[in-house]
Amino acid sequence: MTKRGIQMHILSIVLQSWLLFSMVFFGVSKLTGAKHQVELFDSIKFPQWFRGVTGIVQVAAAAGLIIGYWYPAFAAWTGIGVGIMMLIAVLSHVRVKHSFGKVFPAVLNIAIAVAVLLLFADELSL
Repeated sequence: MTKRGIQMHILSIVLQSWLLFSMVFFGVSKLTGAKHQVELFDSIKFPQWFRGVTGIVQVAAAAGLIIGYWYPAFAAWTGIGVGIMMLIAVLSHVRVKHSFGKVFPAVLNIAIAVAVLLLFADELSL
């Protein structure tokens, strides 16, 4: 493997791991009913059952990212899913006029999800 190939591999592991830990952290906090998550879903006017669904989807995304370490196509497809989920999160925050501080984690995760997708785009097959 070339030096550039090694650097890209390390970058992919770092970005994929960031997204993985983010999905685990936010997913588990939603599923356990962390106070800030309950208040967040109240503030964006979504029902609490949807918080649970979102938490399950985020934990499933974490599983997809773990599988993606061995099968890069999983990481690419999960990047698409996380990107869509985070876009919905951004739109939900903007709809109720939240501050940029509340929107930033979703924006950051969109950027990382897109980067993961681009790093593994050649692995995608329909």
